[in-house]
Amino acid sequence: MEPDELDWKIIDILRSGNESNNSLARTLDISEGTVRQRIKRLKEAGILEIKGLINPEILNNQQLAMIAITLHDSDQLETTGAELAKLENVLNVSITTGQYDLFAEVLIDSNRGLVDFLTKELPKVKGISKTESFLMLKSYHKFV
Repeated sequence: MEPDELDWKIIDILRSGNESNNSLARTLDISEGTVRQRIKRLKEAGILEIKGLINPEILNNQQLAMIAITLHDSDQLETTGAELAKLENVLNVSITTGQYDLFAEVLIDSNRGLVDFLTKELPKVKGISKTESFLMLKSYHKFV
């Protein structure tokens, strides 16, 4: 499915903040039912996801970390990325260019979370040759 012009208008308004279907309908001069059906179709197509996000700075005893990952075989990028994304603490996985093959953004417990992730969760994914970890000490305009 390719979003059309109206779909993109709805998406752009939703990206700016939380809006009700009625508010979207008034802004776009369409019916609330049209908005509801468009949003439903975009969600079903995997184009749009609506959820509440919070500033990670307020999370007690949790911390964001970035794990840079190098694979044994680069032909496993898609498979390994998809497997990583299924792990419990993983927020996002990206295939990258440069020194590393993948970046995984994880939300971990502050105390032993990184050690647990690296020694208990990450080994469940085959094909990883090495990792480098980065703790996010402060983030600007970041919500999880």
